[in-house]
Amino acid sequence: MSNIIEIKKLRKVYGDGVELVALDDVDLIIEEGEVLSIVGPSGSGKSTLLDMIGLLDTPTSGEIWLKGQNISKASSEERARLRNKELGFIFQYHHLLPEFDAVENVMMPLLIAGVDKKEARHQAITHLEEVGLGDRLKNKPNQLSGGQNQRVAVARALAGHPSIVIGDELTGNLDSKSSDMIYELLRKLNRQMNQTFILVTHDMDMAEKTDRILRLVDGKIVSEMRRDGDKFVSRDLGKAD
Repeated sequence: MSNIIEIKKLRKVYGDGVELVALDDVDLIIEEGEVLSIVGPSGSGKSTLLDMIGLLDTPTSGEIWLKGQNISKASSEERARLRNKELGFIFQYHHLLPEFDAVENVMMPLLIAGVDKKEARHQAITHLEEVGLGDRLKNKPNQLSGGQNQRVAVARALAGHPSIVIGDELTGNLDSKSSDMIYELLRKLNRQMNQTFILVTHDMDMAEKTDRILRLVDGKIVSEMRRDGDKFVSRDLGKAD
């Protein structure tokens, strides 16, 4: 597999006067088609790392390479273009627009990308059928369960066939049955389309289903667990200061 993301000495510092180091010289390679989970205590830098990869924030120093392109200092216009073309996002709170039905919510990123309305509708329906919601196309968020709304969010994230899908605690508000259903859906799509999934989670049951688990502590990657068949091979990468 080829590398889709390469991160070199990534550092993110917040604050004016009193500094808060959110990421501290992080090095990371993510392979195309990988399902990666990132775990660690609250405040360890997990969401900050996702924001960097997702082009939602800029690093203080270091480099981020996406498909061989250094995007660390990309302009806001280029970052927006890459987000729309290469990245899909699934959040803990699905952030669906309450006034729109399922199809209209999934159409939104396609319309923003300039896709013809008729084609955008066709693609939205196809994605909703893929996530098992073909009979809920006209339902608004308040007419769907939490698990169904999260499946709409998955369909929206897949609109436009992004190379990378980023999930931040995407099953945090779901029961175990709905969580398992969402994960199995992601894994199915991963196998079918070879999309890369990067998931931040506190749910170790979910993390242990992925290909690799990274643990962050105080802005540093301190350990890695890589799947080898039915087991994981662990590797310590140093301790946080």
